[in-house]
Amino acid sequence: MAETKKYSGSRTQDFIPVKEIRDGIVVLEDGSLRAILLASAINIALKSPDEQQAVIMQFQGFLNSIEFPVEIAVQSRRYDIKPYLLTLERRIEQQEEELLRLQTREYIEFIKWFNDSVNVMSKKFYVVVPYTGSAFSKAPDQNIFQQLFLGSKKKNFQEESAKFEEQRSQLEQRVAIVKGGLSRFGVRSEQLNTEQAIEVFYNMFNPGESHRNIPQLGQ
Repeated sequence: MAETKKYSGSRTQDFIPVKEIRDGIVVLEDGSLRAILLASAINIALKSPDEQQAVIMQFQGFLNSIEFPVEIAVQSRRYDIKPYLLTLERRIEQQEEELLRLQTREYIEFIKWFNDSVNVMSKKFYVVVPYTGSAFSKAPDQNIFQQLFLGSKKKNFQEESAKFEEQRSQLEQRVAIVKGGLSRFGVRSEQLNTEQAIEVFYNMFNPGESHRNIPQLGQ
């Protein structure tokens, strides 16, 4: 019977410095925290020169007002029209008028042709807010009697949870400052929850697959 060889190469997780995502907060391997905000976009080209200048000045004032670094990231993906086409296909089945069914089929073919001819891209804008506190400490090596009678593991878990809550409170204050600053020049933002944050990392490290949807602002 042939022996099964175990893969000894690097795993994908080895290249991702994320320890866990807890309550929408990304915990890195060094113990620092990150909050991810999904932000709306402004088409500044459609604004008047005075409005453009006002937005730029507000953005400059926002950057000068914060005392911590932030990261602005843009994630671009080819727009997935499959859900929209499926919706149109269902409407064809529900249509009773032959003319409307024919027009809907022609519209579907036009959408397919247009999507193949032009790279229709969807963009999502994120603002990453960091907080770097002291790393979560690990429990020191203890003998069997300490583990049985002193409850060291439970105590260490409680201390780690308390430290996380303290650091999360500091991070949430920064998030509130960033959201308030963005709103001054018309940019709406919402913090991603745990599931949505996981989707961001999934889409980032699986660019060849269909873009898994993250709800738009206000949904």
